[in-house]
Amino acid sequence: MSGEREIFGSRFGLLMTMIGVAVGLGNVWRFPYMVGKFGGASFVAIYILAVLLLGIPTLMAEWALGRHARLGPFGAFAHAGLPLGRYVGWFFFFVVTVATGYYSNVIGWVLYHGIGEALSLVRVSFDTSAILPPAEGFSSKSLALQLACTAFVLVSCAVVLVRGLHGGIERASKLIMPTLLGIVMLLVVRALTLPGAWEGVRWYLLKVDLSQLDGGVVLAALGQAFFSLSLGGTFMVVYGSYLARQEELGRNAAWTAGGDLIAGLLAGLAIVPAVIALGMEPGSGPGLIFSTLPKVFDQIPFGGFFGLLFFVALFGAAYLSAVGALEVLVAGITDNTSLSRTAAVWLMTAIVFVLSVPPMINMRIFVPWDLTFGSGMQTLGALFAVITVGWCIDRHAVLRQLRPEGPTRSTVWLYHWLRFAVPAAILLVAGWWLLTSAL
Repeated sequence: MSGEREIFGSRFGLLMTMIGVAVGLGNVWRFPYMVGKFGGASFVAIYILAVLLLGIPTLMAEWALGRHARLGPFGAFAHAGLPLGRYVGWFFFFVVTVATGYYSNVIGWVLYHGIGEALSLVRVSFDTSAILPPAEGFSSKSLALQLACTAFVLVSCAVVLVRGLHGGIERASKLIMPTLLGIVMLLVVRALTLPGAWEGVRWYLLKVDLSQLDGGVVLAALGQAFFSLSLGGTFMVVYGSYLARQEELGRNAAWTAGGDLIAGLLAGLAIVPAVIALGMEPGSGPGLIFSTLPKVFDQIPFGGFFGLLFFVALFGAAYLSAVGALEVLVAGITDNTSLSRTAAVWLMTAIVFVLSVPPMINMRIFVPWDLTFGSGMQTLGALFAVITVGWCIDRHAVLRQLRPEGPTRSTVWLYHWLRFAVPAAILLVAGWWLLTSAL
């Protein structure tokens, strides 16, 4: 089946797809509240360095693994010679299946908030917080709203996926990503024209305070770099399997990471200065988007319009990542069974929907679900991918993947960086996650 595998049809389609799957909620939802929580410009500076020094090499490694095997992660680890690689691959299949469920829930929240902002334009009262799971206990209204919105999200992803790489994923990415960029730029202009916004810009990008750079800030920035690029031994391994042999991984990784980085910085620029200008708390955590930001829109001229634009952009970014997550699962099924692509799409859509239900109940279930199957397992997946490329695949095969034209001295240095430095950094991130989130 690997000989029949589709490859990307154009450089533009490739880049829009890769950037689209990388951006997701990690940049527009998670990055701004991480900036607020960990001190503004100091965190941003370390995050940029982490993307350049660790994110780009890890992205290249995951693409190399997928292209080397011409398989998704559920065959690639075994094909590359990782001990118990087939079991590792199927373990991450389970992880992605569960994670896609709760991730689709969050996209449903975004959809519902967007509907609320649209109705506010015609002065219809709408409680957007009704969809959010209660802190504890059970809410039948919240559950019903989440079931409806999550079902819509998953079915809309399935409609794209049944059309394949060219007719579905590439086409959707080429449409959504430029639209997303235009909306975010408009939101940035609106944020920067608010009175007092430039003080927020200074705190966000310019006021680097070296005294704030403790271990927690550094490791949080490293973790965000992996999260924002969708590194985890799954998404990018699958998309790497669709890369043509002659595609240069370094150049494409630099463009992808650069686009992802710009998207995150622009999202922060559209949110953080506005929050600070209106005297609100940028360090309010995950609720920054769903609780604090709607209050910002309530207080600015034409706030309903800009609120609608924001949630449309957030939905578009998150949607492409959800498409990528489901594609990981579909590839796992079609690579290892005789099921057709269409049957695999609808089978995995149904399974993900069932697994999306438990975290809908309340936040006492949702938050541990997120920390375990999102942040923690994503870091573990990236570690397995880098170790597989650095220690299991033949050295010459890896060098050919990193630079098809033939290795140079810098390619050899990159290979050793992948073998030693990147795994050490990922282990530090994993240790920080265990200490701060899991224990």
